[in-house]
Amino acid sequence: MSTEFTLSAGGYTAVVTARAAALRVLQFEGRDLVVPFPEGGPIPDYRGIIAAPWPNRIADGTYSFDGVEHRVPLNEPERGTALHGLAFPLDWALKESDAGSLTLTCTVGPTAGYPFVLELTARFTLDQAGLHTSVTARNAAEVAAPYGVCPHPYLVAGPSPLNEWVLEFSADSFLEVTPDRLLPVGLRPLDGHDFDFRSPRAIGSTEIDHAFTGIGFDGGLARLSLRDPAGTAVGSSGVGMSWDESCPWLQIHTADKPAPIPGRIGLAVEPMTCPPDAFNSGTDLIRLEPGAQHTASWSIYAL
Repeated sequence: MSTEFTLSAGGYTAVVTARAAALRVLQFEGRDLVVPFPEGGPIPDYRGIIAAPWPNRIADGTYSFDGVEHRVPLNEPERGTALHGLAFPLDWALKESDAGSLTLTCTVGPTAGYPFVLELTARFTLDQAGLHTSVTARNAAEVAAPYGVCPHPYLVAGPSPLNEWVLEFSADSFLEVTPDRLLPVGLRPLDGHDFDFRSPRAIGSTEIDHAFTGIGFDGGLARLSLRDPAGTAVGSSGVGMSWDESCPWLQIHTADKPAPIPGRIGLAVEPMTCPPDAFNSGTDLIRLEPGAQHTASWSIYAL
């Protein structure tokens, strides 16, 4: 049985696993806000993990940093990419906890293709406003290191099918990707596109697995809302997510799966510090100098 930690506060319950510091359960008054996964088993589809030291993909698992080429193992062989970083399979260690908060730590590297050393600290705090998470990376080596991070929750608005959920978030462009490998092609404006959810509307049959940018921040926070129109009849209407300006990118994935695998069971919402394949493009890639730290924060809450 794998180690996990339960937090309770303000009508919320959260369960976080030591493996990958993954959010296994988040409920408000017994209602799921994220797609859960079974206790003690594997983590399907990277649900709830902390993706670091890179979010999304590195093409061919190769990149150059400070003039040196590196190759990390491919864990998405069908697309020939390295997906969601190196922290995913690791067990994070407990630093401190109480009824409403939890701090876990892990060390990433040095390892094949990533000859750097990062000390990661994830802090989870639960209160009446929801679950608040921050991830801090500190470069514990004597050379600079490339870095990026994102969470990977699959949000649940309610019992209705995902097609009926009403989505709203502010962005002005999205990153077009190749259909076979989901690797970046270029930025495209959202005006008039099926991916434009600046005004709330049903997701419908639209299939999304793309990164968005030009995010709208108000008071230092961006916000996304996902509502089940049937929810108001039973006193619950959806789930929201907010994040700070450390994450100027947002990956949205409608969790489409080939039959007979159940698909579209939740909406992956991933605030990212950098876009897919940033280790190659350099776009918004964080350069952590020796001893330097970086913190990204986000929250999930009931609507």
